[in-house]
Amino acid sequence: MPRNAPATPPKPELKPIAKNPAAPRAARLQKESQIRAEAERQFAQYGFEGASLENIAAALGLSRHNLLYYYPSKEALYRVVLDEVLKEWLERMAGIVGGTDPEAALRDYIAAKLRFSRERAAGSQVFAREVMAGAPRFRDAIEGQVLPALNADVQTFERWAREGRIKVLDYRHLMFTVWSSTQAYADLAPQFAILLGKSRLDEGDYEAAGTLITQLVLAGLRQGRPASEEA
Repeated sequence: MPRNAPATPPKPELKPIAKNPAAPRAARLQKESQIRAEAERQFAQYGFEGASLENIAAALGLSRHNLLYYYPSKEALYRVVLDEVLKEWLERMAGIVGGTDPEAALRDYIAAKLRFSRERAAGSQVFAREVMAGAPRFRDAIEGQVLPALNADVQTFERWAREGRIKVLDYRHLMFTVWSSTQAYADLAPQFAILLGKSRLDEGDYEAAGTLITQLVLAGLRQGRPASEEA
């Protein structure tokens, strides 16, 4: 090549075409959601010990190996299901704290709890099974999340009592009563339907339950003679 010949210009560096990261991410999220929903159903029906990754995967047309790509163990999947159930429960039932009207707050709370029992019955059943077993795999979450929420509700009840709006009661046991009476409409709904001569409970049944539970709770909280004198 002649000494004064111009140098060949370097070729421009070709950058790889960027792929849209949203598509695989969306597909993965959808698959994880399907796995959690099926796991929730099977954990509710069979409990932690009775459910298996093989059966959960088979119901979704996956192999056990494929499922483990998304969740590394049955324990991890179970914990994710419980975490999700608890998160939704706490979000729906956050209306008491800061309330100024006890009756309105409790009506909304009981209605929300019954909707949760109806709309997420399997999740409620998974949570109830874990608690009835002594919460061996979820005690830390109950102590770390449910207890602070309960304490905050109790403080609100105590404020209302100081303001003369409600009676002084054992508010922790009041909340336990609300939880158990509304939880029954998730755990025992099939039995209630049989006793009502139905194939399943309908919206009217949940509304009737909410009305009655609310009336009983509010009657116990309304001002009057001290509870010790009414016994």
